[in-house]
Amino acid sequence: MAPLPPAGQALVFLIAVTPICAWVIFTDLKYMKIRNAAVLALLAVFALIGPVVLPVELWLWRWSSAAVVLAIGVLLHLRAGFGAGDVKFAAAAAPFLDTSLPGLQLIFLLLPVLTVAALLTHRAARALPALRDCAPDWVSWRRADFPFGIPLAATLWFSLALSALAG
Repeated sequence: MAPLPPAGQALVFLIAVTPICAWVIFTDLKYMKIRNAAVLALLAVFALIGPVVLPVELWLWRWSSAAVVLAIGVLLHLRAGFGAGDVKFAAAAAPFLDTSLPGLQLIFLLLPVLTVAALLTHRAARALPALRDCAPDWVSWRRADFPFGIPLAATLWFSLALSALAG
């Protein structure tokens, strides 16, 4: 099969990562943990689907973005308290993202906007007893820190969705 055009690549990846993104958001809300199985599933999707929809050279090159994000993430984990699950998920998500200048601009726009939106929504929901009572066992209601897997997964999802629509 010949590599797909960029919009087709994004659409195929979007379909494949949607359940993983939903899983990451749910487990980060409920347990304040991103499961290693979710990270491995994301890597498996890129490993198996990537060479089918991307040119092989691009597929190989994109693995380097995972290494770069992992290295930066480990530093942020050690120095700034980023969660290890967040670091691993971000590294596993990196190969799916377009690293051209417009692609990076989109990521650098989406991540802070979605982080603020998720933080405000989470804090508002946590403050409402009726919503909190719907999921009383969620760890994220009780902890001071924020489940950063929400904006990370949302950034991956929206980046792919917008790229699929752009084609």
